[in-house]
Amino acid sequence: MVFKKNELHMRKKIIAYVMLLAALPLSCNTDFLETEPVGLVPAETTWTDGPLSEAFVFGIYSFLGYGGFEEQMLASYTDEAMFTHAGRSINTFTEGTESPSNLAWTSATYEWDDMFNAIRAANTAIANLPNSTFEDPSISKDMLLGEAYFLRAYYYHQLLRYYGGFPIITQLYDIDSDYQTPRNTFAECVEFIVTDLDEAALLLDGKPFIRGRANKLAAQALKARVLLYAASDLRDMTTAAANSPTLAAYGNKDLIGYTSGDRTARWEAARDAAKVVLDATTGYKLNLDAPVSPEEGTENYVALSMGGGSNAADKAAAGELLFERTHTPLYTVENDWPLGGIHFGINNGPNGYHNWAGNTPIQQLVDDYEVMDGSDSEPFDWNDPDHASAPYDNRDPRFYATILYDGADWKPRPSDVAGIDPVNQIQTGYYDNGAGGMINGVDTRESAIENWNGSRTHYYTRKFIDPDPAVVENQSGFQVVPWPFIRYTEVVLNYVEALIELGEDEEARTWLNKIRFRAGMPAITESGDALMERYRNERRIELVYEEHRYHDVRRWMIPAETVGRGVKSIHIEATLKGGQTPHVPYRYDPAKYTYEYTVEDNTSNEVRTWVDKMYFRPIPRNEVNINTALVQNPGYE
Repeated sequence: MVFKKNELHMRKKIIAYVMLLAALPLSCNTDFLETEPVGLVPAETTWTDGPLSEAFVFGIYSFLGYGGFEEQMLASYTDEAMFTHAGRSINTFTEGTESPSNLAWTSATYEWDDMFNAIRAANTAIANLPNSTFEDPSISKDMLLGEAYFLRAYYYHQLLRYYGGFPIITQLYDIDSDYQTPRNTFAECVEFIVTDLDEAALLLDGKPFIRGRANKLAAQALKARVLLYAASDLRDMTTAAANSPTLAAYGNKDLIGYTSGDRTARWEAARDAAKVVLDATTGYKLNLDAPVSPEEGTENYVALSMGGGSNAADKAAAGELLFERTHTPLYTVENDWPLGGIHFGINNGPNGYHNWAGNTPIQQLVDDYEVMDGSDSEPFDWNDPDHASAPYDNRDPRFYATILYDGADWKPRPSDVAGIDPVNQIQTGYYDNGAGGMINGVDTRESAIENWNGSRTHYYTRKFIDPDPAVVENQSGFQVVPWPFIRYTEVVLNYVEALIELGEDEEARTWLNKIRFRAGMPAITESGDALMERYRNERRIELVYEEHRYHDVRRWMIPAETVGRGVKSIHIEATLKGGQTPHVPYRYDPAKYTYEYTVEDNTSNEVRTWVDKMYFRPIPRNEVNINTALVQNPGYE
C-alpha cells in the first residue's frame, strides 16, 4: 500500500490560525503591521460583508473533516473492525498502552487541540454576528448565528464524550489573557451544550434545510444524543464506581459524570428530547406494520447507507439524514489522494479490486447478525451444525448490505483481474485445485494481486461503498456518499433506549420493530432485561461503522465483554466433493465443493486487551503542560 502523510490535520491548523488572526486584537503599534497583506481580509471587514461572514462560518465546518470517512476509522477501536496496516498507532490504543505522552491514533475530528481551535472560531462568530452590519438579503444573520451555536455545541460534545468535562470557553482570548483554565464539571458541560443547542434550534427555526448545514432538527437531535449519554451508566458515578476500580479511585468524579441528582429524571429528559424529533419529521420507510421481504430489506439498508448520494437506488433515503457531511466546498476540500471521504471504497475495499482493505469486519461482528428461521429469527451459533456449515445463509438482510464475505457477489473485476475471477465474487478462502494443491483466493493476503492489501480477517466492508458498477474504486475513481453525523434512526434508537430504562417496554418495542420491519426482520417480543439485550444488538447492527459502537459500549460499561474479546477471523477451505472436478477459473459453488469454516484468534497486527482506564482518552501531555489547571483523566495521572 502506498502511504502519504495525512494533510488534513495541517490544513485545519492553517484555517484555525487564519481565523485567530482575523479575531485577535493586537496591542502593538509598529509600522510594518500597518501594511495590509495582499489577500488578507481585516477582521472588521468580515462582519460588514455578508459573503465574508458566511465564509467565516463555513470555515467552522471544516473542522468536521471527512466525518468518519477517514483512512483509519473509529470502528477499528471497537469490535466492529480491525485495521489492516501496521505502524499507524492503532495498536497503541487497542493494546491498552496509550498515555498522555504516548498517544494512540487520534482523529482530528475529536482531538483536544483541534476542537478548541474549532470552538474559538465558533466563539468569534457568536461574538461578532449579533453586531454585524451587512444587509445582504440573501444571507440570514440568524441562520449563521444558529449554525455557529450548533457547531460550538457539536465540538464541545465531541470533547465531552471522549474526555469528559472540559474548560468552558466563551470569551475571545488575546495575547494578555490568562490561559490557565480548569475543567468544568460534567454536569456544567452538559447544561452548557444543551443551552447552545436550544439557542441554535431557536435561531434556525423556519430557516431552509440545506444538506450539509446545521438545521433545527439537527440541533434537537444532537440534544437528544447528549442527554442519552448523560443518563447512561458511565455518567452516573455511583454506578460507574461500582463497575470500575479506576473510576472508583478517581478523586475528581464530578469531571466525568454526575455525583448527585435524579437519574430517572435524566432518562426522562433523554426520552422527551428524542420524541420532539420523532414528532417533527419521519425517517425512511419507518411506517411499516410488517417486515418487508429479505431482498427489499437489503435494498433499504443499501439506500440508507448511500444517503441519497451518487446513483443511490432510492433518493428518498436522503431524508433520513438530519446532519450530514456533504461533498461540497463547505467542508474540507478533497483532493485526488485517497485519504478519506470520496475515497472510502479504495481505502476499505478488497485487494482483488486494487483496494486497500483498511478497516475490515471482524468475526465477532459477523456472528452478531441474526439468522432468519422461517418467520422468526435466532442468534447465530457455531455449535449449531446448520449454522456452522453455511454461516452466510439466511442472515439478517442488513448483513448482505454491510459485509463482503467469501462467495458474495460484487462489482466487475478490473480488467487485469477479470481472468482470475470472471464471475465477480469475493474470494477470501483457499480452494482445492484438483491436483493436491490449493488456489489462494484473489482477495486474500496470499493473492497474486497486491497481497499486502489483503484482509487479515477474510472479510471486507460493503457498507458506504457505492454498489454501482460504474463507480470504480481505484486511485483515479471516487464516489459521492455523505457521512451520517446524525440520522433519524439514531434518534429512534435513543428514544427506545430511554423508554426501556424507564420501563415503557410496549412503546419501545413498537419503535424498535419499525426499524426491524424496514430491514425485513421479524418483530421483537421480549420485555425487561431481555428487551434491553435485543435492543443493544439491534443498535449495533443498524448503526455499524457510524462511530456509535465506541461510545455505546463505554457508556453501557461493557467494553471488557466486547473489545476485551480480542479479534477473531475466519479461515475458509473448500475441498472438492467426490467425483467433482474444479472450476477453472475458480468460482464459489457449494454443489461442487465442501466448505469448511474455522474461527481463529487473530493477533497478526495487535493483541487486544481492555484496560480499565480506557473509558476515557487521556488529555495530551503538552496540553496539561500549557494549561496547568487541567486535571488529567482517571488512570493517566
